[in-house]
Amino acid sequence: MRVLVVGSGGREHALAAALAADPGVTAVASAPGNPGMGSLGPLFPVNPLDAEAVAGAAVEFRADLVVVGPEAALVAGVTDAVQSAGIACFGPTRSAAELEGSKTFAKSVMAAAGVPTARSRSCTTAAEVAAALDEFGPPYVVKNDSLAAGKGVVVTDDRDTAVAHAAGCDRVVVEEFLNGPEISLFVVTDGTTAVPLKLAQDYKRAGTGDTGLNTGGMGAYATITWVPDDVVPQVMQTVVYPVLKEMTDRQAPFAGLLYVGLCLTAQGPRVIEFNARFGDPEAQVLLPLLKTSPAELFRRAATGTLAELGPLQWHDQSAVTVVIASKGYPESPSAGDLITGADGSGYLHAGTRLTGDGRLVTSGGRAICCTATGDTLDEARAAAYELAGRVTLDGAVWRADIGLPSPLTGPR
Repeated sequence: MRVLVVGSGGREHALAAALAADPGVTAVASAPGNPGMGSLGPLFPVNPLDAEAVAGAAVEFRADLVVVGPEAALVAGVTDAVQSAGIACFGPTRSAAELEGSKTFAKSVMAAAGVPTARSRSCTTAAEVAAALDEFGPPYVVKNDSLAAGKGVVVTDDRDTAVAHAAGCDRVVVEEFLNGPEISLFVVTDGTTAVPLKLAQDYKRAGTGDTGLNTGGMGAYATITWVPDDVVPQVMQTVVYPVLKEMTDRQAPFAGLLYVGLCLTAQGPRVIEFNARFGDPEAQVLLPLLKTSPAELFRRAATGTLAELGPLQWHDQSAVTVVIASKGYPESPSAGDLITGADGSGYLHAGTRLTGDGRLVTSGGRAICCTATGDTLDEARAAAYELAGRVTLDGAVWRADIGLPSPLTGPR
């Protein structure tokens, strides 16, 4: 099987690496890819948001399967264009990707499907925002309605900060605060059948100890052992299947990867948000643990034959990834800074590029993901931090507590 991976971040590098290691895959290419992905196969220098250009690259590569990583590419209709070219594509269509593209749309789907989630108001004016903030009170939760690369959410006790964030967005969703640890559930689906992956834990705040601003994720670990066994079946029954039915009823069947962000409240699991693709950095810890062929899993989801796949098989290990970000991240990440030491196995590229003379430098934001597995979580964590310790990057931003418990991430 020949597979084209769309995107250029750490999530896409993780996907390309997992597919390249799959015995059933004969060739992997990326569009546009990054320096790390370039070591796995050819790179097609196309804009991942240009649906027709991506479809053209898939045809040129003679791809049997296309795997779309970035949410913006899904919202731009890349899956639609690839399917129109007669190639199987893992990722929802433009209309289905609206489940991530608009939080207002997602809330309407949740309401129609009876999904347990936070109460919310969709707001377009300052008066509407003020009324919603008054209704729900602090801590204030204000979410940009549209895509914001993982940085569109503000959770704060400071009303002025909440108002300012809302003022910088065209539309926001103001929600009640959900209290409890957060976990990530990823579900592969062909629109009818749905298969949950292992639970993963993401660390959203920029600083050690859950300090600083929300980010797209500063690290993650799997496997989670402290979550009760009945949580995933409960979420599949009360969230995933009702949402899939509602999307089908709306003539926008959802096939691909559905991310369910969950808060484990005292009242039970509540949905924080949906994404229409693998999370970053959760993909970096889940994919190395998957023993089942990822290419076969994605192909069956893309072709409506997921029910024919047997139960997923997993390695009996844990995985940890530590994200090293550029100086100034997340407010004003630096670009062009030299990276050294990120050579060999375990390093997944995200915001990197090669200079004309072959030096590896940052291209802004999260730069390198240091990922390791181990027989225990402690072993995986130690190995991941050993990898991180070899990397040299001036002003690097990274957390020292990935894999440790915190109020936002639970007891471990």
